[in-house]
Amino acid sequence: MAESLPQEMLTYILSFLPLSDQKEASLVSRAWYCAAQNALRETNVQYNIPVSSASLPAIKSLGLRGITCISLTNLDDSPASHEVLECVAYHLGPHLQSLCLSGGSPSEAAFVALILGCPALRILDLSGCNSLFTSGMLLAQPETAQRVQQVLSGLCELNLAGLWDLTDLSFNRLSSCAPSLERLSLAYCHLTFELGPAWGSLGPQDSSPSQLSFHNLLRFVKERAGRLHALDLSGTGLLPEALQALGQVAGLQLQELSLNGCQDLSTEAVAALCRLQSGLISLDLGGCSGLADGALVAISRGLGHLQRLSLRKLQRLTDAGCTALGGLQELQILDLAECCLVSGWGLAQALGSGHRAPAPLASLSLAYCASLKDASVLSLISVLSPSLRVLDLSSCVALTNRTLQAICAYLTHLSVLRLAWCKELQDWGLLGLGEPSEEPTQEPQDHLRAKLRRNLRSRSLFPQLHQELEHQASGPKEPPQPQGPSLLMLRALQELDLTACSKLTDASLAKVLQFPQLKQLSLSLLPALTDKGLVAVAKGCPSLEHLVLSHCSLLSDEGWAQAASSWPRLRHLNLSSCSQLTEQTLDTIGQACKQLRMLDVSMCPGISMAAIRHFQAQLPQVACIQSRFVGGADLTLTL
Repeated sequence: MAESLPQEMLTYILSFLPLSDQKEASLVSRAWYCAAQNALRETNVQYNIPVSSASLPAIKSLGLRGITCISLTNLDDSPASHEVLECVAYHLGPHLQSLCLSGGSPSEAAFVALILGCPALRILDLSGCNSLFTSGMLLAQPETAQRVQQVLSGLCELNLAGLWDLTDLSFNRLSSCAPSLERLSLAYCHLTFELGPAWGSLGPQDSSPSQLSFHNLLRFVKERAGRLHALDLSGTGLLPEALQALGQVAGLQLQELSLNGCQDLSTEAVAALCRLQSGLISLDLGGCSGLADGALVAISRGLGHLQRLSLRKLQRLTDAGCTALGGLQELQILDLAECCLVSGWGLAQALGSGHRAPAPLASLSLAYCASLKDASVLSLISVLSPSLRVLDLSSCVALTNRTLQAICAYLTHLSVLRLAWCKELQDWGLLGLGEPSEEPTQEPQDHLRAKLRRNLRSRSLFPQLHQELEHQASGPKEPPQPQGPSLLMLRALQELDLTACSKLTDASLAKVLQFPQLKQLSLSLLPALTDKGLVAVAKGCPSLEHLVLSHCSLLSDEGWAQAASSWPRLRHLNLSSCSQLTEQTLDTIGQACKQLRMLDVSMCPGISMAAIRHFQAQLPQVACIQSRFVGGADLTLTL
C-alpha cells in the first residue's frame, strides 16, 4: 500500500523519522529511497565529507541529489584538497546553501575558487581557518573582491570564530562582500579596545592592518544595524563600556547575543543592554563571573520575550536572583549549570508563582549545582510543565532515588536525562520500588507472597518483576514494595547518562533499560555492570548510536559476542579501561557494527596494536580510533 502513495506524501511521512531510520527506510525500495533522499534534503542535514580522493565519488553522488549543506573536514593545502574543492564547486556549488570549512587550512586561491562556484550560499563557516588571514591579503585585489561580492550577495550568516590573525582590513574586505549579513560570530577573536568617545568615528582608511579593533566592529554594526539580528562576541573580553556602546547603536534590534566568557562585564552594563535591546530572544552570559543577582533582575524586567538564557558558571548568582525568572513567561531553554549557590528553591518559587501559567521550559540544566537537594528539586519538578524535554542534573551529588522517582512520575515526556555522578542512585530507585527494609520480617512466607501479589495487582507497575520478587519473598527479608514509577515510564528517552552512578547493578539496569528509541547511553564507571547487564541492554536498546562503557571492568569478550549483533547502528563506542576485553571483541564489533565511526579502546591491556591495525583494515570507514596505552603498556611514572 505504501508503494501506491504519491512520493510527496511518502517524503512527508519519512521526514518525521530520525536520520538513522530514514537511512534504513531508503533500503526498502526505489520509491522509498527517493522519498528518503527528499526528506533528508528538506531537513537540511549537514553531510560531513572528509577531504581525500576517496570522497570524490560521494561528492558526485551528493551533487546529483541536490544536497545543500556540507562540512569539509581535514582540509589543507595539499593537491588532494585542491581536487576535492574543485569537485565540490563543480558538482555541489550551484545549489550549495551552507558550507563549513571549520578548522581547515585551505590556500587563499583555492578558497576564492570554491566560493566563486557557490552562488546560492547563505551560511559560511570559516571558524579556525587562520591560514586564510595570515598574510592579510585575502580579497585584496579589487576585481577579485567584486566577483566574490556578486556571489555572496545572499550570504546571511558568517562564522569567523577563533581567527587570531583576523584584522580590521581583512574583516572589512570580507564583510563588504556580504551586504545581506544577518548573523555574525567573532567568538574568541583577539578584539582590542581603545577607551574614549571616538569609538566608531574613524573612517575605513583608518582600519588597522595588524589588529581587530572594537571601534571598527562598532562602525560595521552601525552600518548594518537594520539587518544585523545575531551577534556572537564570546571570549572577546568585551568591556562594560563597549557593551553599552553596542546597545546604543541607532536602529539595531538584536534578537540573539552571546557574550560567553566575557568576565569583565558588569551588572550595570547588562541592565543597560536590556533596556536598549528589549527584543532579544536569546542571551548567553555564561562565564561572565562579574554578574550577580541584579543582572537577572534586569533581564527579567527588560527582556519579556526572552526564550533562551544561559547563566552557566555565574558563581555569585543565588536563589534570590532566580526568583526574578518568573517574569520571563516565554522562556524555553534555561542553563544554570555550575551556579554553586543555586539550590533550586528560588527557581521553584519563580516557576510556580500563581500569577503565571506553567513554565513552558523545554530544556533545563542544573548540572554541577552542588547545593541542590531532594526537597528543592521535588518542589521544582512539581511546577515544571510536561513540555520539558531535556533535564541535566549531572554531578548534583546529593540527589537520591526520591528525585529520580519524581522525575519518572511528572516528567514522562523527557527525551534527554543526564544524571552522571549522582552516586546515591540505587537499583530500587530505578525500579520504582520502596527502600529495602533493613529489619528482618517475621511474617509467614505465604502471607508475604499474598501481600506482594495484591500490591503488584493494585499498582500494575512492574508485571515483569512478579517472578523475581516472589522468589525474593521466600527469603528471610521482606522485599521492597512498589511505591512509585520506574525509569520505564520515560518511554520517549533518546539520551540517558548514568555515568559513575556506582551503586547501580544488573538487577535494575537489565530490567529498566528498555528504550527502543534511545540513541545515546553512558554507563561508564559502573563497577557492578556485567555481561548479563550488557546483553539485556543490547536487547532493550537496539537503536543505540552512541555508547560509553569505559571503566566497566567486568565486561568480557563473551558478553560482547552476544550483545554486538543488536547494535548495527552504533557509530561511537567507548570501551577504554575495560580490562578484560581482548582482540576477540574487536573482531566481533567489526563484524556486527558496520556503521562505526569512532572507537576508544585506550588502556585496554588485552588489546594489541596489531589487533587495532587489523580492525582498521576491516572497517576503513572508522575515522578515529583512540588506542593510548593498549596492550598492557607500562603506565608507571619514571622520576
